[in-house]
Amino acid sequence: MIITRDDPEEISRLQDQLATKFEMKNLGGLKYFLGIEVARSKQGIFIFQRQYILNLLSEVGLLECKPTDSPIILNHRFGKYPDQVPRDKGRYQRLVGKLIYLSHTRPDITYAVSVVSQFMHCPSEDHMNVVNQILRYLKFSPGKGLMFSRNHHLWVQGHTDADWAGNISNRKSTSGYFTFVGRNLVTWRSKKQKVVALSSAEAEFRGMAKGLCELLWLQKLLIEIGFGPNCEMNLFCDNKATIDISLVQHDWTKHVEVDRHFIKQNLEAKIMQFPFVKSEDQLIDILTKAVCSKNFYNSLGKLGIKDIYAPT
Repeated sequence: MIITRDDPEEISRLQDQLATKFEMKNLGGLKYFLGIEVARSKQGIFIFQRQYILNLLSEVGLLECKPTDSPIILNHRFGKYPDQVPRDKGRYQRLVGKLIYLSHTRPDITYAVSVVSQFMHCPSEDHMNVVNQILRYLKFSPGKGLMFSRNHHLWVQGHTDADWAGNISNRKSTSGYFTFVGRNLVTWRSKKQKVVALSSAEAEFRGMAKGLCELLWLQKLLIEIGFGPNCEMNLFCDNKATIDISLVQHDWTKHVEVDRHFIKQNLEAKIMQFPFVKSEDQLIDILTKAVCSKNFYNSLGKLGIKDIYAPT
């Protein structure tokens, strides 16, 4: 159990009350919880899963493997093919399940894990090779994690993007978002859209609606704990057509009319605004597609993903 509050006396009273009902032991400051490690410094709090990764690599016999600097190959074309060589489904599902849990502190593998998780019921040799590539990437940097730095504000903002028709099997798009509180990354998601988008603007628009829902949830959560945002939230998008659709109704946007009214309502209420961001400054690409190493590592630095074990 983790107990957190800004009042030490109230924490002590709660511990005493729980101790009357349960056998408990105070382990002090949080350092390890369900495979997640916590390190503290004057700069902030760092969470990571280094020991979890090393245990996983040891379990699959890849502790001494040759590492790679990318979790997934560029321009991949993974799908279901009639001539694919099947692999052990049980082992594949166990490994992907462990990688899904690991992505709680490793946004850098989120897109790759979302790709392999689409083939849980019929994995092939190619799909298992992707899983092995993710594991080799983790061997390259097992100490990476998220840094929550001390800042003097709680600005809430997000980035949203979509890779139009990127899935070669059914041409569905993959959308994703990052959300930040006080410039610290707090939530992220990479997910294939449920329907086929007829244009890149439509794919981005559906992704924007999902990102907006996440920001509204964060706003509600912050208000409940007494730290509600005192200014409009920003949701950055690199598609000008998508931003224009949120402001003006067009006849050819009727198929996304519900999303458009939802977004427009929050714009008019001055809860949200949608600044344009250049594609080269868009952080979200690593959640929607495989990108080159330069863009990949530039994004990691801006997201606060660090490796405290890396040599200085």
